[in-house]
Amino acid sequence: MTLKRWDAVNHLHTDEDMALYLDACFAEDPGDGSLIRTALGDIARARGMTQMARDTGMARKGLHKAARETLSSP
Repeated sequence: MTLKRWDAVNHLHTDEDMALYLDACFAEDPGDGSLIRTALGDIARARGMTQMARDTGMARKGLHKAARETLSSP
């Protein structure tokens, strides 16, 4: 079995997705802000990919795949 690293950014496609994710992170944060900071970083990355998809005409999924391939290349 092959496992892939889970990334919230792959599931944040709309403003509503991002708002619901942030709300959930506020609710589940252990009180030190760590989960909220992580969520804000994820949302920033997702917004960047969304804008890049708009600018290039490529699908976000294709952009994520290209980024993974680039990062895993020697």
